[in-house]
Amino acid sequence: MTKRNFRHKNDEEITAYLADNKLEAQKSDSGIYYHISKEGEGKHPTCTSNITISYIGYFTDGNIFDQNERLEINMADVIAGWTEGIQYFKEGGEGILFIPSHLAYGNTDFGLIPAGTVLIFDIQLIGVDAV
Repeated sequence: MTKRNFRHKNDEEITAYLADNKLEAQKSDSGIYYHISKEGEGKHPTCTSNITISYIGYFTDGNIFDQNERLEINMADVIAGWTEGIQYFKEGGEGILFIPSHLAYGNTDFGLIPAGTVLIFDIQLIGVDAV
C-alpha cells in the first residue's frame, strides 16, 4: 500500500473510531486528531522541551501496545506525532491523540506495531521543563 493510501485509510479509520466512540476531536493540517478532555493550567511544551508524561498507547481495536505511568523524555526523542500532538496540551492537561502512521512508524513494522497502523494515546501531561 502506498503512503498516500495509508493516509486515506488511516483518516477513515480515525474518523470511524471517533464516531463509534462518540468523541469529538480537532484535526491538524498534518492529519493528527486530538481531543483535550482536561485543559490543564500550565505551559505548553515546545518541540525541544523535556516532559513528564503518563500514557497508554493502543490500536483502534483497543489492544494496548505500550503504557507508562511516568515517562521523562525530551520532545526531540519521540515520534513526530507526539512532537506535534503533545504541544496541543498544557501542563496538567489530559486527552487523546490519534496519530496516523505517517507521523508514527510509517510503512515499517516496529515491534508490536504493524506497518501503516493508526496509534491512539491517552495522554496526561504531568510536567514541562523548557530546554
